[in-house]
Amino acid sequence: MFSITAALDRDDSSHRAARDIWTRLVTEDATLITTNYVVVETSALFQRRLGLPALRAFHEDVVPLLNVEWIAEQVHAAGVAAVLAAARKKLSSVDCVSFQIMRQKAVRAAFCFDSHFGEQGFDVLR
Repeated sequence: MFSITAALDRDDSSHRAARDIWTRLVTEDATLITTNYVVVETSALFQRRLGLPALRAFHEDVVPLLNVEWIAEQVHAAGVAAVLAAARKKLSSVDCVSFQIMRQKAVRAAFCFDSHFGEQGFDVLR
């Protein structure tokens, strides 16, 4: 979801690429799946970097376009176990939970600028 941050933040160095991909995904009526963990993480980022008006716009204009998967206890536990097993400082439990959900839902592509998704075998839309 940090790609959506880039798409909406004109000061972000990846703004143009992210905006173009986001526009294409919405125009093509792509199925957009995320998790409640990513929504919370992105909300915090919007509020901290861009302020409450941007946070409101995210929740009113972007979140309704998304299919939000709510994380069950066993998926959370698997994500935490994966991040601990990987023992990599920059790999987050949110990423590992996202990988779990993407595999469960047979999602092949991720709208992100995070190299971890490519490392896990997903196509990264850039």
